[in-house]
Amino acid sequence: MNFLAIIGGGPAGYTAAEQAIKAGKQVVIFEKESLGGTCLNVGCIPTKTLLYSAKQYYNATHAQKYGVTAENVVFDYAAMQKRKTIVVRKLVAGIKQRLNSELCTLVTGEAAVVSRTDEKVVIACNGVEYEAENLLICTGSTNFVPPIPGIKENEAVWSSTDALSAKELPKSIVIVGGGVIGMEFATLYHELGVPVTIIEAMPQILPNIDGEIAAMLRERYEKAGVQILTDTKVLEIKGNTAVTSQGDFAAERILVCVGRRANLSGLEALTDLEYERGIKVDDFMRTNLSNVYAAGDVTGKIMLAHAASRQAEVAVGRMLKQIPLQRIAYNAIPSVVYTNPEIASVGITEEVMDCEVRRLPMTFSGRFMAENEGETGLCKMLIDKKSQSILGVHAIGNPCSEFIAAASFAVRMGYTVSEFKQVVFPHPTVSEILKEIL
Repeated sequence: MNFLAIIGGGPAGYTAAEQAIKAGKQVVIFEKESLGGTCLNVGCIPTKTLLYSAKQYYNATHAQKYGVTAENVVFDYAAMQKRKTIVVRKLVAGIKQRLNSELCTLVTGEAAVVSRTDEKVVIACNGVEYEAENLLICTGSTNFVPPIPGIKENEAVWSSTDALSAKELPKSIVIVGGGVIGMEFATLYHELGVPVTIIEAMPQILPNIDGEIAAMLRERYEKAGVQILTDTKVLEIKGNTAVTSQGDFAAERILVCVGRRANLSGLEALTDLEYERGIKVDDFMRTNLSNVYAAGDVTGKIMLAHAASRQAEVAVGRMLKQIPLQRIAYNAIPSVVYTNPEIASVGITEEVMDCEVRRLPMTFSGRFMAENEGETGLCKMLIDKKSQSILGVHAIGNPCSEFIAAASFAVRMGYTVSEFKQVVFPHPTVSEILKEIL
């Protein structure tokens, strides 16, 4: 019985399993579908794979800016989908290989908690019961279906999973939800020539992103021909028409991506488990039940794969009583929106706190100028007025996703401006903007 049971094989689940195996802990991990969870199978990886293909087509059709002429450029969406599937399969196989240990038992099936005491947790799967000393819940999240009349059992309506598995592009699309998922799909379809309309209920697209950055992306996309409506509620969906507070908008497909909710299926026996948006956990990912932990989307904290992995590391570290005990620096978890141009951010926004704000166009970077003809971009750094410590960094411009980790490190370690000035950045790189802004 002295082993760790993990329900869910996504980024939190497989990371926790790896950590426990390395420490010599016996592990059983339950996954009802495929290892890798939503992120690898129907989320981050397939989306980014398709987005990269779309970017290649977009770059080829706009190559004249760089002195290159490409004629009769075409794309094959079926081939893009095939490549996406191959990438996902390879990565899933890689995870299986990493968990290939005599200390790890992988059970494919839908697991459910049967009972729990302070001494053990009993989990059932495929008619077999397993007893564990500790349970780590990594059941992830599911697409949220808003209570909009006409949305259910409507063949014209897609979820993000439907969109990723479609073998053909829609002739036109209305995207309900201008958050990260919605804007990334808008990028994919727009760059492949599909007319796109985005409907967002909040005052701005990307509601959790720095307002100035989000406004720049909106202006860029509207100039490119993407129709964007904010402060607009979808009242009803009639066939392939979205009836909104700003009028009716019809398209071949209506993609609904308005967020995700914690997946609590199979946990019904844990009647005393406390919830707060998702499963309530402390700084060490412990629930209110002594031998039950949770990590990833199911906690409802930050629904990002890399946040889930870090939560899993902390949870396993606490179970194994590793010293020093680690906490998660939620203020230093970066996020990226894979639009074109990319958006990357970490830390607070100026809407949240009064602080010193430094701005620079990304064109202050020589490499950015060389590789992003006609683009300006922006990098913002938020600094505590008293201590001069770096509190946040927000950027729009390719490839800011590749240098936001440096900014995250500065925020995580509490670097002051004078300390960060001492960091040497390679030249020429776009990351030098972080030095230029100081």
